[in-house]
Amino acid sequence: MTIGEEVSGSTGPKVARLVYFVGAGFITVLAINKWREWERRQQQQQQNQHPPLNDQSSGNHVHKPVQESRER
Repeated sequence: MTIGEEVSGSTGPKVARLVYFVGAGFITVLAINKWREWERRQQQQQQNQHPPLNDQSSGNHVHKPVQESRER
C-alpha cells in the first residue's frame, strides 16, 4: 500500500464508530456539567449555613462614634 491509497471497504463500521465517539463525548460533557452544577449547589448551601465571620450585622464588633466637625 502506498501513501495516499485508501483501504476500500464498507464505511458502515467507520460511521458507527464516529457516531459512538460523538455520543460518548456528548454524554461526558453533560456529566461534567451536572457535576459542576452539583458542586456549585453544595458550596452555596455551605455558605448559607455558615455566614462569613466579618458580617456587619453580627454583635461581635464595637462601633466607633463618628465625630462631627464643628466648623461654622
